[in-house]
Amino acid sequence: MTSEHQREAEQLLDGAQTVQDSEAPGSGRGPAPAAGDAPDAPTPQELVEALAAGQSRVAALTEDLQRLQAEYLNYKRRVDRDRDLVKQNATFSVLSAMLPVLDDLDRAREHGELEGGLKAVADSLERIVAAHGLVKFGRPGDPFDPRFHEALLHAHSPDVTTTTCQTIVSAGYQIGDRVVRPARVTVVDPEPEPEPDSQTADGGATPAADRADGAADGAAEGTTVRGAEEPAQATESTDDEQDTQHDG
Repeated sequence: MTSEHQREAEQLLDGAQTVQDSEAPGSGRGPAPAAGDAPDAPTPQELVEALAAGQSRVAALTEDLQRLQAEYLNYKRRVDRDRDLVKQNATFSVLSAMLPVLDDLDRAREHGELEGGLKAVADSLERIVAAHGLVKFGRPGDPFDPRFHEALLHAHSPDVTTTTCQTIVSAGYQIGDRVVRPARVTVVDPEPEPEPDSQTADGGATPAADRADGAADGAAEGTTVRGAEEPAQATESTDDEQDTQHDG
């Protein structure tokens, strides 16, 4: 659109120059004006209107140019952003496929099987993936964070005050702020505090004390009943003895 405006302006300038040359005395392109036939000079009002029209045209062309420039800048930013996103996704896909190999290298290193030439290859591979932004994370003792850790097993321990990673089953990896894979871990929670008994907390007796009091009351009642039965048994024995004497 800018090129069209430029061509239009050039055509206008060429036309104006042609008219000016044709009207110039001695140019050979038109009859020379006769004496006393001087062209009418434009009035001040016409000059002001022509100037206003020219300024309006310049303002419109400037606005179009600014709009085109802004559209181009937005397009360039969008293309750059899409290009970076495509590159990140490609890197993410390739490095994600490398994670099982890195896990095998970690297990071999833990068992002391990573030696000699294999160790050199493993070190080179880890340097290459690190150069592409792959960062390894996850260590025993790290506070558990569900954004970066996947808990496989829970346990309790009196040695911790917060949920803590105990064992790293497989390390986690991230590229920048994007987590490629969370670390798979076993976690330990603090020991749960014993819940106080509600009656004890209120100052009342405990259930064990209630059972002991009940047993004591039962024993006292049994003693009272037995004490009341003994005089009745003694009275019955005396009556039997008197009947035996009368019969004799």
